[in-house]
Amino acid sequence: MDLEERYAFLAEYYDPNACLIRKYQLLFYGKDETCEMYDIKNKKLFLRRSKVPGLRMKDLFLGSIVSVHSRQLTIKDFGDEFTRRKLRAKTEKTFAMIKPDCIGKMGEILEVICQEDFIICSAKMLRLTRKQAEQFYIEHIDKPFFGNLMNLITEGPMVALEMKGEDAVRGWRRLLGPTDSAQARRDAPYSIRAKFGANVTRNACHGSDSLESANREIDFFFGSTKYPNTAKLQGTTLGLIKPHAVLSGIAGPIITDILSSGLNITALQLHYVDRANAAEFYEVYKGVVAEYTDMVTQLSSGPCIALEIHGDQDAHGKFRKLCGPADPELAKYLRPDTLRAKYGKDKIENALHCTDLADDCILEVEYFFKILDS
Repeated sequence: MDLEERYAFLAEYYDPNACLIRKYQLLFYGKDETCEMYDIKNKKLFLRRSKVPGLRMKDLFLGSIVSVHSRQLTIKDFGDEFTRRKLRAKTEKTFAMIKPDCIGKMGEILEVICQEDFIICSAKMLRLTRKQAEQFYIEHIDKPFFGNLMNLITEGPMVALEMKGEDAVRGWRRLLGPTDSAQARRDAPYSIRAKFGANVTRNACHGSDSLESANREIDFFFGSTKYPNTAKLQGTTLGLIKPHAVLSGIAGPIITDILSSGLNITALQLHYVDRANAAEFYEVYKGVVAEYTDMVTQLSSGPCIALEIHGDQDAHGKFRKLCGPADPELAKYLRPDTLRAKYGKDKIENALHCTDLADDCILEVEYFFKILDS
């Protein structure tokens, strides 16, 4: 990035108090990573040029939701031709699917995705019906492998991903490797299909083959049609990977550690939680925990990943034990193998939220997979 470059975006903020959508021009400066905002309607400065904690250039793309001093802004458009020209290729989107045969490796695959500088914009675990799978793969309906493909895609849950990055369509296809996993192991041994695929059908992941396909496939899963999530809402507990962990690219390793512990992930969904919902979710801590306000700020500061955790017996107790003490420093001293000891920074940025009381498990799971998902 040129140190003198300034990037402009048009952003919207829903003001819950006034029930209005307020529109702003958001300017981001590469020289010192500061930003300023202008109120478009009133034609005046709203925020003086200053640092915004957690705001990075890579987070600013069409459709992204960013937190600026507790206000969740949705980036609606580029603010000028310079920004449009410079960032269009870098903010290209593509669609990815972790197929049912590799759902147990989703943490490792997500880790590879983040290491390659892709940004996950949307994510949801789904289970497709035969009819839905046929609609998605309609261009292959006359191919000899279509029947096997349908059997695979409908045999269990999959994870749909909307991702963005520079030259995202070609970049993701290159990272996937050849369609045939055997060929991938010969010709692209470090590719995803070489590492995780079994054959030409059970080849770990799907990727859009063009921008047109990417737009269609993203709309198929994340457009107006609402697909139900895979939450069981019974005998499970909530795991919530906090925004700081998602943005720093460690969601994949956290998920891998959860699955390696013997627990199962029966539902997954990326959420942008607004401040009002974050306050409602954490309300039980209000007036009880000194860090309540900071906890709300952290949860509403960016994308989080909600997980429904299931185990053969006592998923709640096993997951709480895996997470460890809320204070990572204490966790490192007492239980260094726990998730918060490995991935947490402090009591606020401690990587994960887990349900405190067994009686609250279903309430918390329903909050993310029923209330917010609606």
